[in-house]
This record gives sequence, C-alpha cells and structure tokens, in this order.
Amino acid sequence: MPELSFADPSDRDDLGAFVARAVRLDPQAVVRLRGRAGGLVDAWVATPFDVLATRTARGSVEPNDITVFGNELLAGLAVVRSDSFDPGPSRDMQWRSALPPTQHWQIVDSIPARAVSELTDKGLAVARENVGPQGTPPASLLDQSVLTVTGDGLEIKVPLRCLFALSGMGFLTDGDDDNIRVTATDAWMRLDARYGAVVRRRHALLPLLV
Repeated sequence: MPELSFADPSDRDDLGAFVARAVRLDPQAVVRLRGRAGGLVDAWVATPFDVLATRTARGSVEPNDITVFGNELLAGLAVVRSDSFDPGPSRDMQWRSALPPTQHWQIVDSIPARAVSELTDKGLAVARENVGPQGTPPASLLDQSVLTVTGDGLEIKVPLRCLFALSGMGFLTDGDDDNIRVTATDAWMRLDARYGAVVRRRHALLPLLV
C-alpha cells in the first residue's frame, strides 16, 4: 500500500494548500510525488497553463515515485491526521509530462515579487478582454514574453503563462522583501517563489518526422 509520511504537521498543511490550489484549477488534476535524498518529497502538478508547478515537503513516500489523483490525496490530507497515510492508489498512467532534470541549473537572477505581481495583474486585464471560444485566453497571448531576465550568460524570456501559473497556484506575494528566483538549464526555466515554483521548457519540442 502506498504511504506518504511527513516530518512535521506544517509540511502536511503546506502540501494540502498546494494540492487544493491544483484541484481548484483542474478538478481532474493528478499529483506526482517523488522522494529524494535528505528526507524530502517533491510534489508536481501540470497546470492548465501548460506549465508545471512544484512544492517540496519534508517527509517520505513509498513507492519513491507515484502519481495519485489530486482529489484523493486532498481527502487523505484533510481527513487522516496521523503522520503517515495512504495518498491513494497509483495513477501513474495519468501522468503525461516530462519532468525537468535535478542538476545543472544555473542561477540567472532574482526579480522583485511585487514587480511580477504587477505584470500578472496587467496580463489578467488583457486576458479578460481577449477570451477565446473555450472561455480561456488564446495561446498566442499566453505565449507572449512579458519578462526578459539575463545573467550568467543566459537570456530567459518568460511567457505570460508562467506568471498565470504562479498566480493560479497561489505562489505570488507582493511583500517588499520577496523575490522570484529565476534559474535555467539548456532546455528548462524555473521560477521559484516563496510558496512554490513553476517550471516550463524554454523551447518547444520539435515533432518527430516519420
């Protein structure tokens, strides 16, 4: 039987908030739980903005890499108050996104969270005026680069969809001392805020030619 354990009740509550946000954005969301060295568990979700979101908790998970339904995990977090519980049956076939590497990330720069929050608010105002047939902003708007961050020999163009994912997952704050750290590999970008991070490929994958 799968088992998720926490080192401290605060980590349980933090993960609960993360999963609740993911389920609010997508009621059918699945959560991938991956244990790593140092007694940590990384939780991953694929947001509706085609951006991955992640949060780390102190604890352990067995098996070491398992995907579960967000609603089932959220129910376990809310109902079972012991240090360990069953996060739900494996739904590994439901996970369809590649995960970024764990090494070789370069720190590009840190930007004030308040500035990112203001950019996001402006983007939301434009999105409301350009809602598509499905009730969502068009991909052309979401893919617009609204922020360019340079450092360590890299230039990272951040699309609006990444800021929407930060906001939708509740990661954005506007405290004067809060910053968003931007890191990157050759293929990925990552924005780390106080309450979690969003990750996206820097370049679209080329289709396979048969």
